Amino acid sequence: MKFLRTFDIEVIKFLEGKHEIDFKIGKEFFQHFEDNELLDDGHLTVRVLMDKGANLIEMHFHISGEVKLTCDRSLEEFFEPLEIHEKLIFKYGAVEEEINEEVYMITRDTPKINVAQFIYEFILLGLPAKKIHPDHRTEFDEEDNEAEGVYAYIDGEFEEYEEESEPENDPKEEITDPRWELLKKLKNKEQS
Repeated sequence: MKFLRTFDIEVIKFLEGKHEIDFKIGKEFFQHFEDNELLDDGHLTVRVLMDKGANLIEMHFHISGEVKLTCDRSLEEFFEPLEIHEKLIFKYGAVEEEINEEVYMITRDTPKINVAQFIYEFILLGLPAKKIHPDHRTEFDEEDNEAEGVYAYIDGEFEEYEEESEPENDPKEEITDPRWELLKKLKNKEQS
């Protein structure tokens, strides 16, 4: 794991104040993580803006570049651009422990913080939920929109209906919502 040591930030050597640390990420970075089937290649730049204070260290991560993904639909590989902004806080305390997802406790004599795992997790969280090749995105969006109708299950079949806009006629006219009509049909069927 000698490679991952290049992602150590030697906090003990920095004076109080603001500092910038840059990292380059490529294919080799992703190969050092066990669950790299999801993500195994990319070209990213990480800038860590560190603000070291008397009682805590704030780190702002700016990750930009692209990662190679496999399309969920066509299984074609493509590069997806990423722009990620995250923040971590390291507070000084008696023991080293994770307080929550963004806050960690470290001791005053902690020599370094390795940010490789944090960066990897930020990248994974920045991935789109649906990995669709850019050539198929418009086609995919059209199919999603087609499937947005409202359906009701009546007499063993699904029936689609569209909601009607309110008429601009006489306000005294009774407006019948198609959903009520479907429910009335069900109720009448059960009573007979």
